[in-house]
Amino acid sequence: MNVNFSKLTAAGNDFILIDNRKNIIAEKDCQTLAKKLCDRKYSIGADGLILLEKSASKDFRMKYFNSDGSYASMCGNGGRSVAKFAYDLGIANSKMVFETDAGIINAEILPQDRIKLDLYNPKDLKKGIKIEADGEEFDVDFVNTGVPHAIIFVADVEKIDVFKYGKAVRYHKAFAPAGTNVNFVKVIKEDNTLLVRTYERGVEGETLACGTGITASGIISVLRGFARSPVNIIARGGDRLSVSLKNLNDRISDVVLEGPALIVFKGVIEI
Repeated sequence: MNVNFSKLTAAGNDFILIDNRKNIIAEKDCQTLAKKLCDRKYSIGADGLILLEKSASKDFRMKYFNSDGSYASMCGNGGRSVAKFAYDLGIANSKMVFETDAGIINAEILPQDRIKLDLYNPKDLKKGIKIEADGEEFDVDFVNTGVPHAIIFVADVEKIDVFKYGKAVRYHKAFAPAGTNVNFVKVIKEDNTLLVRTYERGVEGETLACGTGITASGIISVLRGFARSPVNIIARGGDRLSVSLKNLNDRISDVVLEGPALIVFKGVIEI
């Protein structure tokens, strides 16, 4: 069977998107297909597969699979990408609402290929978790922004071994059984800016950006008093994003993620 797809990138986080409103891809085949299509050596290659599906009450539904085939309830950069994809196909207007298993998302297409997502409130906030991983001690904050994220502030984000320590924290017993994504964050306080590098669960390595990780980093930075909303954030790929929110006694609301999303190419693949 031949299937149309689009390849999109959002701050260097890249995705394969397929219009699955007619259920051309069965539920049972999604994980295997994600692994196959995301393979960078033998197929299209991407950090994840996104299926755009029908919704009974919203513009559409987003279903996301990591490159290892695992399912995730949400992806921030993927959310911006699916909004761009839906707008390009004429499925949704410049302002849209779509479903994810993490919650309902409001999105808006802005000029210069930027997309704004109004996100749901984060949950499971935990600050100051002391853990030892791979012989090092870390002071970790944790928040779930649709998927779980650990935040570790570092003095030099360029020198940290993201794979080594990211993997160790990702599988640490403190975050069992599901594990966590891991973000290493450098604060440039005078510019109200963060530099963020992320080890992504499901990709099992560093990606050039992680939308939910950037959102989590912005939230924790504001809670810690290291930054103020809106926070400017530079992803590993060099793209600039922003996170804004309201904070009342560590109760976070009105979270907004804004950043780029671009269609790289379109094609047809046999599956």
